[in-house]
Amino acid sequence: MSNPSFPNNAAPIKLYWFPLSGHAHRAQLLLSLLEIPYETVLVDLKTGEQKTPEHLMRHPFGQVPVIDDNGVVIWDSNAILTYLARTYDPARTWLPKDPVIAAQVQQWLSISNSLLVDGPAKARLVKVFGAGFDHEETLQTSATLLTVLDNHLKNSLYLVSDTPTIADIALYTYVAHAPEGHVDLTSYTAINNWISRIEALPHFVAMIRTET
Repeated sequence: MSNPSFPNNAAPIKLYWFPLSGHAHRAQLLLSLLEIPYETVLVDLKTGEQKTPEHLMRHPFGQVPVIDDNGVVIWDSNAILTYLARTYDPARTWLPKDPVIAAQVQQWLSISNSLLVDGPAKARLVKVFGAGFDHEETLQTSATLLTVLDNHLKNSLYLVSDTPTIADIALYTYVAHAPEGHVDLTSYTAINNWISRIEALPHFVAMIRTET
């Protein structure tokens, strides 16, 4: 059953994505968890399709993901999460109205664009895509992030409360796929339990795993 907040006469949301992009998976995952009808449109990063004039009309920086919600075009994965949560989650569980909780969600969204990118995401880019970052530096940044995250999750089921929010969606993919960047998650028990909880959510959809 699809999300009743999605108009019956509306076309499915278009998700412009690349299947190995963790940022794109954030958008796909929330679309699925919210049971919003969507269709994926491949933007082939390997061939540079993201830099074509057509795609630059959707995303001025030539990246994925982008969504087109019947003429409403939103780019940047965290902006997409915010839009979807505020538009298609009337109960406001994924992005609560309470200003303190909303601010706590924003704290983790900021981490998802800083330490998460500089640590697990870049480590994965090095090992999966051959990016030229300093892998040892990405491992050190990953350790800093994961230590704080694991300690935090020892006292909380999810990042902000006992129910998942878009903060969890923003961090999940690159943390769960950190081993693809040779980031060892073995010792982070609380993180592994958190990963399992997210993957057990109804309508969870996984990102393709790669061998490195």
